[in-house]
Amino acid sequence: MTVAPPRNGGDWPLDEIVAGLRAARQDWREAHRQHEPRGRELPSVELLDEIVQGLRGVLFPLRLGPPSLRPEAEDYYIGHSLDTHLQALRQQVLLELGSVAGGAPDAPEVAERATAITTDFGRSLPQIRRLLDADVLASFEGDPAARSVDEVLLCYPGIEAMIHHRLAHQLYALGVPLLARIVAELAHGRTGIDIHPGARIGAGLFIDHGTGVVIGETAVIGERVRIYQAVTLGARSFPKDEQGQIRKGAPRHPVVEDDVVIYAGATILGRITLGRGSVVGGNVWLTRSIPPGSNISQASSQSQAPGEI
Repeated sequence: MTVAPPRNGGDWPLDEIVAGLRAARQDWREAHRQHEPRGRELPSVELLDEIVQGLRGVLFPLRLGPPSLRPEAEDYYIGHSLDTHLQALRQQVLLELGSVAGGAPDAPEVAERATAITTDFGRSLPQIRRLLDADVLASFEGDPAARSVDEVLLCYPGIEAMIHHRLAHQLYALGVPLLARIVAELAHGRTGIDIHPGARIGAGLFIDHGTGVVIGETAVIGERVRIYQAVTLGARSFPKDEQGQIRKGAPRHPVVEDDVVIYAGATILGRITLGRGSVVGGNVWLTRSIPPGSNISQASSQSQAPGEI
C-alpha cells in the first residue's frame, strides 16, 4: 500500500516535538554547564571522511588516487590534493580545539595551535607511508592467497583499517583525540576492525581477515605481528579514583612484542606481555604474561594459577 507523504507537516504535532527537543537540549546544557552554541562547534564526520579519502590518494596516488592520474602528474596531484585536504583538516582541528577552549575556535592562540598541529601532521605523512608499505608487504608475504601487493592494498580490510589507524594515531599523538576517534571509527564501521587511535603499533602488522578484531587504547604492538579475526587485546579491569570514577588513560591493555602470532578468537586481557616470537592459539583466554618463544594452546592457558580469570 502506498502512503501519501504528510502535507506541510500538518499530519504531525511538529511544534510540540520541536519544543520538546529544545527543552531536552537546554536541560543537557544546564546539567553539564555548557554554553549556548553559536553554530557548528564539533568536527564533521562527513568532512573527515572526505579528508581521509583524499589523504589515501596522497599516500598511494596511483592506486587510491583518481583513476585518470598519470605517473608524470603524481607530484602535481599530491601537492594540490594535500593543500586542499590539509586546509580542510585545519578547520576540523580548529573546531575540536575550540570546543575544548569553551567554543572559541577563532581565538588567535587556538588558530595558531591548529596550524601547528596540521603542519606537523602533514610532515608525518612520508613516515606513515613507509609504515603502511611495511604493513602491505607483511600482508602479502603472510597470506598465500595474496597474488600481489596491489591486491592487498586494494582489497584487504586489514590494510584499510591500518591506513585509518596510522592517520588517526598521528592525530591522537598531536592532541586532537576526537578527530582521531572519528577517523578510527570510520574504518571500524567499514571493516569490523576496532583499533583505538591511542594504540601504538609497530611496522609490519598483518591483520588477516580481521572481522571482530579489537585493539584497546593503551595496547602496544611490536613489529611483524600477525593477528587473525576476532582477536581481542582488551582490558581486564578499570582502575577508579577516590570518587569511584574510571581513571582515563591508565595502561590496561596488553604489550605484544615483535614477531608474535595470535590466532582467531584469542582474548588477551590486562597489562600483560606476550614475549617475542610467541604463538597464541585460537580461542585462548589469557590474563598472564608469557615469556619469549611461548606456544600457548587452549589446554595450556587453562592451567593458570588459582584465582586467575
